[in-house]
Amino acid sequence: MRVLVLTNMYPTPSMPWLGTFVRDQVEALRREGVEVDVLFVHGKKSKINYFLGIPRLWARLATCRYDLIHAHYHYAGIIARMQFLYPVVLTHHGPEVFMTKERFSCRIITPLVDRVILVSQEQKKKLKFEKAVVIPCGVDFDLFSPMPRDEARRKLGLSPDKKLVIWAGDHSRPEKRFEIVEAAVTLAKKKDQATELILVSGKPHDVVPLYMNACDVLLLVSDGEGSPMVIKEAMACNLPVVSVPVGDVPEVIGGTDGCYFCSQDPSDVAEKLAFALSYPRRTNGRKQIEHMEQGVIARRIIAVYEEVLREKKRRVRASSMTKTARLD
Repeated sequence: MRVLVLTNMYPTPSMPWLGTFVRDQVEALRREGVEVDVLFVHGKKSKINYFLGIPRLWARLATCRYDLIHAHYHYAGIIARMQFLYPVVLTHHGPEVFMTKERFSCRIITPLVDRVILVSQEQKKKLKFEKAVVIPCGVDFDLFSPMPRDEARRKLGLSPDKKLVIWAGDHSRPEKRFEIVEAAVTLAKKKDQATELILVSGKPHDVVPLYMNACDVLLLVSDGEGSPMVIKEAMACNLPVVSVPVGDVPEVIGGTDGCYFCSQDPSDVAEKLAFALSYPRRTNGRKQIEHMEQGVIARRIIAVYEEVLREKKRRVRASSMTKTARLD
């Protein structure tokens, strides 16, 4: 099987954090035997690149043959659908399917592709597209694995005595509500001076596990999410989590001792942080998300590819039979 992955999120030398989950999925598919090429449309660099992506796609298809195209994010899906030679699988990754002005273009492109993958049941409920398949992005269990906290702190030069709250991601995005994070940690620090916020933003993906293992709790208070990778990665490191119940977070951390749900009220966040910081040990989060390991997820995606290709063969066969009947 040969697949073209078309995406507007992929790591670059200047943005090593950009779309690491897409790259990781590509690598997982390759390990499962799928031949994958990547066409990266750098929309963050310039919006014009989205328009230029269409002739780039046509040029690629004129020189290479594929079984199907897998687009990540709706803009990439729109570009991918500018041809009908190959089936298109589209993954919607975030809350753009129900938040911001992008939700309109998401709803337009969704029924026009051959298969839609969503990363959470919340997305499916709000998008109201019953044919969609829910498959979250997988976690690299080799990269994100537990290690002694003191060892991780020594490597990062962090204090062994502080109670460290990690927030990871692009804190400039308004929907991430970083102002709530700062307010909550300030309140928590008033009760316990040892509390300290560790911001991990714009760093290479391979150093994030070190920070997660060095810290005592991960915090997330976004307005909306799809299937936030930081939550699953924290769980793979057995790190306690405090989060608002967005995306698939309730399914991921629900019932895990040491993990707590909060509202976006800074005082409630501070209270839940205190609970998590007083939890006497690491969680068993890694065991809770074994079904989200990259290889498991890659095989589920391959099953979607195979189903789409079977449907294509049936359509071709039916069309051929219809033409034969007309000739007769």
